[in-house]
Amino acid sequence: MRVLVTGANGYIGRTVVAMLNEAGHEPVAMVRAQGMPIVGAAEVRTADLLDSESMRRVVGDVDAVCHLAAITRARESFAEPMRYFRVNTGGTISLLEAMEAADVPRIVFASTGAIYGTPERQPMDEQVPDAPPHPYASSKLAAELAIEAQARGGHLAAIILRIPNIAGGSDPDLTRLVPRAIAAAADQTALPVNGNGSAVRDYLHIQDAADAFVECLEHLPEAGQAIRYNIGSGHGASVMDIVAAVERVSGRHVELEHRPPAPEPAKLINDPSKAIAEIGWSPRRSDIDGIVRDAWSASVAAL
Repeated sequence: MRVLVTGANGYIGRTVVAMLNEAGHEPVAMVRAQGMPIVGAAEVRTADLLDSESMRRVVGDVDAVCHLAAITRARESFAEPMRYFRVNTGGTISLLEAMEAADVPRIVFASTGAIYGTPERQPMDEQVPDAPPHPYASSKLAAELAIEAQARGGHLAAIILRIPNIAGGSDPDLTRLVPRAIAAAADQTALPVNGNGSAVRDYLHIQDAADAFVECLEHLPEAGQAIRYNIGSGHGASVMDIVAAVERVSGRHVELEHRPPAPEPAKLINDPSKAIAEIGWSPRRSDIDGIVRDAWSASVAAL
């Protein structure tokens, strides 16, 4: 299958392109600007989600789309909510319009488990009500609703993946905990920790996340349907669990700088049971030590 991957130059996008190639698909990488080569891409095309003409041009000859292009920083979204809706929701609508014009009927969409907010029920399955806690999650939910509406109109077969924290491999984003903790160990600098570090999150290996896109492409529903799956490890790790894993893997002490507690959920874990049962996907690489070992190796290799 010839598959357009939007956001192909990003952390997840590059891995999705590589895994699609390994699975025998023909990934077409869509980027906003040419940069480093994208391993596994059959072709690299330049376009902007908000430019309708360029979107029609890049979508024209593909069979399906993996839509990963987005802006994703929850805290930043409070300061710039309209930018998040413009890119994440408006960009998705632009893509859907281009797909309809080109008669491209298949999409797998990267959404976020943050849409569930802070429910008492943990792990979170697909029946948990939506309660987006910030503009980023709201913009992703609005994009989901646009995809579902387009599917109900008979124009689309869609799978929506609600994804937790992605980690492992070469992740340059130091707003995320795992690369931040690894950088603290590598540079022997202090790692800021809110409160006692007991907040628990679901960490999914980057390659497990990419595998889910491959499996979804091979298990798309009939046109007229949009199915949502939660993917994740199904278990959680606290901030202190991550720190301990970094110390085990690196053999180095991570100095902590404890800060006042932040208002944040105590625990957020995705329940991937539906995805495991229906599309044959499983989180095979997402034990915490394995994630950290992979990320540490990538960090050392980059030095």
